[in-house]
Amino acid sequence: MTTPAAAAVSLSADEARRIALRAQGFLGAPDRRAGVRGMLRHLGAVQLDTISVLARSHELVPYARLGAVGRGAVEAAYWSEGHAFEYWSHAACILPMEEWPHFAFRRRANRARGHRWHILADQDRSPRAVRDRLRAEGPLTSTGLGGAKNGGEWFQWSETKIAVEWLLDIGEVVCTERRSWKRVYDLAERAVPDALFHDGLDDRECLRRLVALAGQSLGVGTRADIADYHRLKGEQVDAVIADSGLVPVEVEGWGRPAWADPAALATVPRGRHRTTLLSPFDSLVWDRARTERVFGFTHRLEAYVPKAQRIHGYFAMPLLAGGRLRGRVDPAREGATLVARQLSLASPGDARHMAAALREAAEWVGCDAVRVERAASPQEAAAVTAELAAL
Repeated sequence: MTTPAAAAVSLSADEARRIALRAQGFLGAPDRRAGVRGMLRHLGAVQLDTISVLARSHELVPYARLGAVGRGAVEAAYWSEGHAFEYWSHAACILPMEEWPHFAFRRRANRARGHRWHILADQDRSPRAVRDRLRAEGPLTSTGLGGAKNGGEWFQWSETKIAVEWLLDIGEVVCTERRSWKRVYDLAERAVPDALFHDGLDDRECLRRLVALAGQSLGVGTRADIADYHRLKGEQVDAVIADSGLVPVEVEGWGRPAWADPAALATVPRGRHRTTLLSPFDSLVWDRARTERVFGFTHRLEAYVPKAQRIHGYFAMPLLAGGRLRGRVDPAREGATLVARQLSLASPGDARHMAAALREAAEWVGCDAVRVERAASPQEAAAVTAELAAL
């Protein structure tokens, strides 16, 4: 494993936390002129997920940074004019179109593997049929191609669905739009701009770029942090970290080598902190180990945990206030009321932060009332309810 030799910069834990917040767009004035597209370029990746509580996660990410951006405007920013594409990064993510060439290493690896976890019955005919349909008819969803399921169990894909997803994996097909949450597939040769439509970069150059991007998006991170951002292997990070432009640093209390974006070290992070609720899939907190190290906050998505075993709720959203994670809430909607099904606070003084975040989120999704259903203690429930009444 590569280690930074004689790290020239030492950061306190608090400095690292503030650098991370600024890099993720939570410290200082938001760039509203650049908007959602600017945010996407800045973060490098926005994770997609099927769960929708207040909104889907890819909508919650710009909301958390930019405030009450219209949800239609969010979707249009992602899915119009060819500014972005969907591919495998940290998970299924929306990515800036200009990064298409830098995922060539992953497309090549997929092609070399020869299949995805679903196996095609006919490796030649099925992909060819999908290509022919798209070439003749233009962009299509799985339904338009003939259906995503084979009539068996819900998870059993049709041959056509397996084929089009395989073509997406290897870069012959691209998704630059979702309609009603369905991927819209198109031929990559048609949808990706000519200047970007190539796999000419070798693996090393792709990895160097993605490591540099991860460092910029994180501000400061360990080898594991940097690898996790675009789901690289540790040895892939090791191979290019010295040429990435990132600077070796030591961070108080981290106990392991770290690297920082030199631009993040050039100025002291200052400015207004955002008070907001975070999607569990937000890139500020999607890495549990990093979240614990940077914020001293343990968070786990419990949507897939049996209901009786949940501690904080189905879709508990961390509360960010004053640059720290100060609690969490499991929200839901009942008509025009936002319901805090369960909440907890780091301290009694955080009731006002929770109330402000709940009220703003309610207004954003079109609710005109907020109700606290349950809290870690009766005192917390009463305190947040009182703060809500005062807003």
